[in-house]
Amino acid sequence: MTDRLPVALSPKPQTFLARASYRQRRLRDAARVLPIVGAFLVLVPLLWPRDGGPDNANGTAEATLYLFGVWFGLIVLSYILARVIDLSDDADTRPAAEQDTGNDPRAGAG
Repeated sequence: MTDRLPVALSPKPQTFLARASYRQRRLRDAARVLPIVGAFLVLVPLLWPRDGGPDNANGTAEATLYLFGVWFGLIVLSYILARVIDLSDDADTRPAAEQDTGNDPRAGAG
């Protein structure tokens, strides 16, 4: 007999990500998505009705205020994300060729 457990009874390997690392990855994902969300928000005034009636006399002013509000909001959100994202753990996200291994052959030359 074999001493191996059947496939159905073997424990599944659990994927565990450290909380801080997981949070940093999600924040970086949010920073990547922010320009796309901003583009959609900037395009929203194109969906507003354009009737020239007396009810919509300030349509251009409202759209301008909306666009500047979105612009300001994107600046604030990107500033907050830039401050919250920790760049010290960049070593695990950089390609291996860019990582500093300390064995630079050019360091001794000269």
